Amino acid sequence: MRRYFLTLNVLSVQPCIKTGNLFFFFFFFPGIKMVANNTSHLLSDCSTLSQTTDVALACFFFLLLPFALTFNVIAAWVSLHLHSTSTFIVYLKNLVAADLLLALTLPFMAASMLYRAPFELKAFTCRYSSVIFYCCMYTSIALMGLISLDRFFKIVRPFGKLLGQNVLFSLVMSTLVWVIMFGGTGIPTIILTNQYPVNMTEISCLSFKSPSGVQFHKTVILCMEVFFWFAAILIVFCYICITVKVLQSFRNSGSNNSQGKKKTKLRVFLVLFVFFVCFVPLHLMRIPFQLYEILGIKMCTEMWVVRVHDVVLWLSTTASCLDPLLYIYLCREYKDKLDEMMKAVRICVGLHSAQHMKRTQKNNKQSFHLI
Repeated sequence: MRRYFLTLNVLSVQPCIKTGNLFFFFFFFPGIKMVANNTSHLLSDCSTLSQTTDVALACFFFLLLPFALTFNVIAAWVSLHLHSTSTFIVYLKNLVAADLLLALTLPFMAASMLYRAPFELKAFTCRYSSVIFYCCMYTSIALMGLISLDRFFKIVRPFGKLLGQNVLFSLVMSTLVWVIMFGGTGIPTIILTNQYPVNMTEISCLSFKSPSGVQFHKTVILCMEVFFWFAAILIVFCYICITVKVLQSFRNSGSNNSQGKKKTKLRVFLVLFVFFVCFVPLHLMRIPFQLYEILGIKMCTEMWVVRVHDVVLWLSTTASCLDPLLYIYLCREYKDKLDEMMKAVRICVGLHSAQHMKRTQKNNKQSFHLI
């Protein structure tokens, strides 16, 4: 969750609280209560630093947005035309849905980072957009773990087909992931984010939470941190076993298929590269950032914790751009369907261009006869 710093005078803000903002909160925050926020003022130079870095990070999020939306819309369109005939396709479709939903939250998160962004936008982002963003991110992580298990059962432990390679099993597991992430963490977080911050000079997402909401937030952060490192260990273990098994099968068969070995190594490298580059830095920074957020450290010397956390948070969103590229290497059906659709698009564009040229030539001939 982000921490927002506003250079506003408390007395000048209170009339706004009684009018427009109060109406907004009664609309978006049913059962709202006024609570005290005991945080103190930051030094002015800290606020200036925060404003500058927030604007820069917002620009990075806005730059990432068109790529994330374009890649994931294409991926969603392709996946809708794939039949769920295998466990991998089921997991892939769910991963595409999670990445697309995550990409849709980026405009709100980026806009809320801007200096003098509307208070209502910050409130909406804290209660809804950020929650959906993190739920989608951990849904993607869980699905990547399930995909690694699917590959492991298929290549390393073929007897796993009795369970791990069953399409019904993959549908149940995917549904379970969505229910746990959104039903177990997302919806309760939204419900418990029902407070109104009194101290308007410094607004954090925690200031919108009730005391039970703050406690629940700490529990969720701890659980998600443990879950991530468990998923990371699982993914590394599965792909190392897959690589060893595939290379061993090449040696046992006496094959000198160096191209096949390179493809195997490339696929494993790309999956681990995307996972570790996008998600590991964020979870390394989660611990000091949560200490900063929960304990309320406000010294300028500690501001780097928030800044670095925001940078690695942006880095984690790049996974929504890189995942659609991974599908091309990991799923032959996806690649074939994408090629087929691209050919159809080129044909349509070619036909349209030909028709346009014919109409242009016809109009030119008519103009020539009139002359």
